[in-house]
Amino acid sequence: MTQTIEIGGREIGHGRPVYVIAEAGVNHNGDPERAIELVTRASESGADCVKFQTFTAENIVTRAAPKAAYQLKVTDPSESQFDMLKKLELQPGDYGRLIDACRAHDIQFLSTPYNRADTDFLNDLGVDGFKIASGQLVELPFLEYTARLGKPMIVSTGMATLGEVDAALTTIRGTGNDRIVLLQCTTNYPSAIEDANVRAMVSMRDCFNVLTGYSDHTQNNYSVYAATALGACLIEKHFTLDTRLPGPDHSCSLIPAQFADMVVGIRDVERALGSGVKRPTAAELANASGMRRSIVAKQYIAAGSTITGEMLDFKRPASGIEPKMLGHVVGKTARRDIQPDTPLTFGDIDW
Repeated sequence: MTQTIEIGGREIGHGRPVYVIAEAGVNHNGDPERAIELVTRASESGADCVKFQTFTAENIVTRAAPKAAYQLKVTDPSESQFDMLKKLELQPGDYGRLIDACRAHDIQFLSTPYNRADTDFLNDLGVDGFKIASGQLVELPFLEYTARLGKPMIVSTGMATLGEVDAALTTIRGTGNDRIVLLQCTTNYPSAIEDANVRAMVSMRDCFNVLTGYSDHTQNNYSVYAATALGACLIEKHFTLDTRLPGPDHSCSLIPAQFADMVVGIRDVERALGSGVKRPTAAELANASGMRRSIVAKQYIAAGSTITGEMLDFKRPASGIEPKMLGHVVGKTARRDIQPDTPLTFGDIDW
């Protein structure tokens, strides 16, 4: 497995901070000014990357295609999927402005292509990698075409069986491109927490020897934090300016303040995971004297007395002989008088 990949100068992988993608997607509602504001607010929220979707309605859906069940719930059910998507397109000239905005705000730009023309368009713009949506995981010719460009591939695996993931991964790797991150994902918006199956991320990592992360559609951040704890190298979550806006994805997205809170949580989980080396912290070392105990005299022990176990107890602080030395102390002779409730020192004992 490639231990890390690089996207726009940022290393993603084991031993690196989690790479956080704000999935702006189509939450601009076709408005380039709103898309630019999404860039700005994603950067302010602590995202490493803001991701959009590059498509034309004519090339992604037939005019008669029904909406997905979740889309019917959050958009006008009398509107066709084609008409819905048509309103969500960005125009080719908008992308240069988005990329410039990303550079100005020090955030990575990525977008999801849906066919070869989209891939070529993004590649001509000089993108540093491609994000593949779950629906395209099983489109092996499209995966092969995009993978042959040799750029990093972030691939969502919603709706997929392990066999389908295997076929996709084999196709990408067959081009010589091993710069891959697989994302565990549940294709439902929003998805239920019990459907998150975050451990599938670990299964794919172990099965395919590949970098893995998690794309979240739940309505809280517990799955995100679980994925971080389980070793996700990348986290993706939908991002909007206002969940009340019309459109298919706003209701399952985080607003900037919520997204910023999620990023803080991810970084705190990373800090909590630590190095894995079992050793006391500096704070624990400072506390040890007050929290650990010494061997103390339960009674007055006269000089020259043979010390018995009944004469001793363990009490804080840890300023005297350690309790683990009890067997060496019992049976020895007191070198001097030892007052009750006093920690024994090595000088008190005739060794």
